[in-house]
Amino acid sequence: MDTKGAGLPPPSWERAGEGNPAPPARRGFQKTEVWIFDLDNTLYPAECNLFAQVDRRMGEFIARYLGVPFEYARHLQKTYYRQFGTTLSGLMQVHRMDPKAFLDYVHDIDLSGVAEAPELAAAIARLRGRKLILTNGSRRHAERVAAKLGILEQFEDIFDIVQSEYVPKPTPECYDRFLEAHGVEAAASAMFEDMPHNLEAPHLLGMTTVLVHSACDYDHPVQQKIRAWVEPPEHVHHMTDDLTRFLAGLPR
Repeated sequence: MDTKGAGLPPPSWERAGEGNPAPPARRGFQKTEVWIFDLDNTLYPAECNLFAQVDRRMGEFIARYLGVPFEYARHLQKTYYRQFGTTLSGLMQVHRMDPKAFLDYVHDIDLSGVAEAPELAAAIARLRGRKLILTNGSRRHAERVAAKLGILEQFEDIFDIVQSEYVPKPTPECYDRFLEAHGVEAAASAMFEDMPHNLEAPHLLGMTTVLVHSACDYDHPVQQKIRAWVEPPEHVHHMTDDLTRFLAGLPR
């Protein structure tokens, strides 16, 4: 388990000779035939801070759509995120909003901060098996970002929020729809994510899970909780703050 830069002590199962119990079984990659990646803050580093742009544009869209002040729009944005799993789900369920205009607006962002990542492309290319992107964002957004990174051609397909019929992660139904749409066997798959709660359903389905967290001073509440962990929860099998290094270090 890679914990470099996480600000965490080594997990108990990595501290040999201290009278610790036998390490718990953590799934490996021996049976992995399908590699599934979240997009935002997973395939590119959180330091790119793309979500700050998306976050603000969500507030702008809600303010204009509902005709409310920006501060109240931001309140609704965060409330819907907590209540429905995504802001978009809340807008659709509460306000019967057509999602297309929302997705087009919030993902119309500046990608100049995203650098080409040839080493990441090479690390993904050497993985044996299928490679897919599973995102709560739009296909267009995923294609733009993956193309900017120089990794788009490494992926067989992108399963976006539209293809999931707007059922988002971490809802278990989202993963069920993904598996069915692509004919994927969960037990032969590995899921890479930056949000721990988005790995709960994959863990229960039998996937190997990898949390891609940030080593920078990242003030998202979820990242703050990760830094406070003494040990990762059961549904997080592996952790890394460097996806390229982690993939490159896997056995062929």
